[in-house]
Amino acid sequence: MNGLERVMAAVRFQPTDRLPVVPQLFGHAAVLAGIKLVDYLHDGALLARCQLSAEARYGHDAVFAFMDLSVETEAVGSTLLYRDELYPDVAKYALRPGDDPARLRIPEPRQDGRMPELLHAVSLLRQEAGNRLLIAGSVVGPMTLATQLVGIEDALYFAADDPDGFERLLDYATDVIITFGKAQLQAGAHVPVVFDPSASPAVVPAAFFREFLLPRLKKVLSAFRQNGAITTWLNIAGPTAPILPLHAEAGAEIANFDYYVSATEAQRCLPHTCLDGNLKSLDFVEATPEQVFKTAAALRDSFAGRGGFLLSSGCEIPPESKPENIEAMIAACSTVPPWQS
Repeated sequence: MNGLERVMAAVRFQPTDRLPVVPQLFGHAAVLAGIKLVDYLHDGALLARCQLSAEARYGHDAVFAFMDLSVETEAVGSTLLYRDELYPDVAKYALRPGDDPARLRIPEPRQDGRMPELLHAVSLLRQEAGNRLLIAGSVVGPMTLATQLVGIEDALYFAADDPDGFERLLDYATDVIITFGKAQLQAGAHVPVVFDPSASPAVVPAAFFREFLLPRLKKVLSAFRQNGAITTWLNIAGPTAPILPLHAEAGAEIANFDYYVSATEAQRCLPHTCLDGNLKSLDFVEATPEQVFKTAAALRDSFAGRGGFLLSSGCEIPPESKPENIEAMIAACSTVPPWQS
């Protein structure tokens, strides 16, 4: 089986020749290639080359056209602060709380901000890998884009003080996300992964998620399916147990779970949904390869009788991670650690 076949078999709870592995390797691909992160975040061809080089080294099953969580807000009109080796921060938000988002246009993915470069990365990844690997695009979720348009603290006050106005902001964010995701599908992505860290219960209560975010995530994932996505993938990190059961209701066929949630609890919450996770991201920096292998093998074994699992980190693997720790995770898809082979 190749990587794409392996991932899609797991999504369908079908047998695979080995456990699929889809490490969240984003900025690490740049570090591995000796490339400045800031260059990686601006150059689609460079991003694609680094992703393919990392896959050639590690042998995982998916590559990611992911830059950072600020691509959409920058295209809308926010100003970012860039540094050589760090992800950017928003220096000036496109909106103030209470501003009517109707005054903003929907960005054109082929010409605004860094969106064209991300589309270029998708296109090159698909040209080079075809259907050998899963080509994963990326969009932020409605809550994350809302917080990136006005600032997270102001967004939360806005939601409390003017729920109707905040819903208009979420609706605008949803339209931006759907437009960008559809462009990625047209460029060759198999699926745009929806990254929505601001939807985590660490940020907003589960009741807020159900009322305000669930309907919009449904709309996003449904739109992607209708426009050619071969599956749907929702990635919300953090202590997500209170909202994990709602991932299936949102239409997610792949649901990420972080190290805060045990494999047993994730399986209980989503018995019929393919899960990906949940290795602790910091372990790739601080742990030994033996420790990473042991943890990943235990996770592998916990899904042995169930299937429907993609081995991954619960959140991004840090750019500065040790390559030998990533190799140990991937080696756990078999049963022989690399230092014993």
